[in-house]
Amino acid sequence: MRYVGKLIGAILGWMLLRHPAGALLGMVVGHAFDAGWFSRPAAKPDKDYSTLGLTRDASDEEVERAYRRLMSQYHPDKVAGAAEEIRQIAEQRASSINTAYEAIQRQRRPRD
Repeated sequence: MRYVGKLIGAILGWMLLRHPAGALLGMVVGHAFDAGWFSRPAAKPDKDYSTLGLTRDASDEEVERAYRRLMSQYHPDKVAGAAEEIRQIAEQRASSINTAYEAIQRQRRPRD
C-alpha cells in the first residue's frame, strides 16, 4: 500500500492544475506521505525503558528496582571527589535516568 499516496497525489495534482506537472507534483507529495516524512517518530517511550535497561513489559517493581540500582551507581554524590569530567558524566547520566523514570511514571499514572 506504499503507492496509495502517490496515486491520490497524482490525481489531485492533475485535477487542481490540469497539467502533467500538477500530477508530477502530486506524486512527489504523495511519495513524501508514503515514506512517512510527515509522521512523528515514536521511539521516545522505548528510549526511556532502554535508559533503565528494561523492556516495555517490565513491571512497576522492576522499573523501581532498575531506577534505584542505576541511581546508586551514577548519583553525583558517589563521585564527589573524582575528576571534573567524571562528575559531569555522572551528572548527565543521573539526569537522563531521572528523566526516563519520570516519563515512565507519567505514562503509567492513571488518567483522571
